[in-house]
Amino acid sequence: MKEFIQSLLILSALLNSTTGAVVMAYHRVGDRITLLMPMDGTDKNTIYVYWYFGEPETNILVISLNPYGNQGFGTDERWKGRVSMTDYSLVIKGIQEQDFTETFTCVIKQDLKTIATKKYKLTKITVSVKPETSVLAGESLSLACKVQSPQNNAQLQIHWLNPQREKRANGPTPGDLTVDKVTGRHNGEWTCVVTSGGKESYAKISVTVLDLSPAPLYPQYTSLSRSTRLNIPCSIPAPLSWKNFKEKGLQGGHWSFVPRLSPGDRQRLFNLSVEDKLTWKVEQERGLSASDPEKKELSLSKKGVTEADRGEYVCALEFKNGVTLERSIHVEVLEILSSSGLEIPAGQQVNLTCSLGQPLHADLQVKWIPPKSWCLPSLGPDPHPARLTIPEVVDEDCRRWGCELWRNKTQLTSADITLKIAPMSVWLLVTICGATVIFILLLILTVILLRRRRQRKMTPRHPKHKFCRCKNPKPKGFHRS
Repeated sequence: MKEFIQSLLILSALLNSTTGAVVMAYHRVGDRITLLMPMDGTDKNTIYVYWYFGEPETNILVISLNPYGNQGFGTDERWKGRVSMTDYSLVIKGIQEQDFTETFTCVIKQDLKTIATKKYKLTKITVSVKPETSVLAGESLSLACKVQSPQNNAQLQIHWLNPQREKRANGPTPGDLTVDKVTGRHNGEWTCVVTSGGKESYAKISVTVLDLSPAPLYPQYTSLSRSTRLNIPCSIPAPLSWKNFKEKGLQGGHWSFVPRLSPGDRQRLFNLSVEDKLTWKVEQERGLSASDPEKKELSLSKKGVTEADRGEYVCALEFKNGVTLERSIHVEVLEILSSSGLEIPAGQQVNLTCSLGQPLHADLQVKWIPPKSWCLPSLGPDPHPARLTIPEVVDEDCRRWGCELWRNKTQLTSADITLKIAPMSVWLLVTICGATVIFILLLILTVILLRRRRQRKMTPRHPKHKFCRCKNPKPKGFHRS
């Protein structure tokens, strides 16, 4: 029974063997490859495996393995140190040009009988990139993938995968690809995929794109709070070095600033010297400090931010061929504005506004932080208003107020303000006293006038005597009639 099952296994191996068929394997010079042997259920403990370069009749043995696990090597020096067997499969490291000249044949024997063979033909893939060294962001990149003397050319398909493993369409010629205006996203490993008979082979090539690190997707938010520090990022990506940039003709760099209120006024802040050692030269003093460029850091920082720091900061590297690499970083400064200043008379209404100096974007929210002893009033339909009204200022209101700026669940920055009850000045006291005296005097005068009028009404009236002048007056003048 055991011999019958063994015979069936041998028959199955014979029926499934690939005798006469050649499997195409597409590789690059220098690749490490693995050529699989046809097992098909054959008992490994009873077989002998031989790998030949060319036909078995040529007797150019590469490597062999017996049922006892002993490996044998051919006498040809070309394979020394380059071949091994893993689970009866042939492993070759460092493919050479000569390995493409003949087929590799796997022969499986059992009881001195050949039960299966399998042939592989290595076909060379050549991939190239222009420029060969590196390419500046904004320039064009050309990739080429060529297959040497392909068989079944009608069934052969070639396409490229970018570093994000996305398929890119070929140009007019299969295997040729041109990328216009490359960016840092194109930096990395590109893969040429050769498809034949439903099987894929891969050839990879590295592309170096010189560019600055990506700028933040959103503005940099800071505030007028003393503890807040403004950071404006700009750097060289980790895989790159200044040597790569100098080889492409780096001649300098700079930082510039465009104020929000004066968009036409571009101010040069720093200049980068690349002579012997990379150093910054200050062009305009704005309280900013620059990072050490030798460490591939070009960032700026500042403590003590003001409203004048709002605007666009531009980090740039300049090259001899006229190409300039730039990154723009927008800076927004948060502050709390009081409609009545910081010192407010008691009982007066005041409006507090959490402001960036312009209307807030729809994706931004404001959260007010009142004094601990104070409760926010009903905020109406908008739960996060940028403007808050205190109807009548009292002593409890005159403390530290804060507002936080949020995007979704991320706090961007915060600002605070301290309100005070305004003390009465000497002139205000004199004015109040003067007004009080005048009011009292007017009140006394009013009382006197009212009393006199009342007395007049209570005094009885006497008839008035009439006097006339006679036509013939007496010498003494008037007389009573």
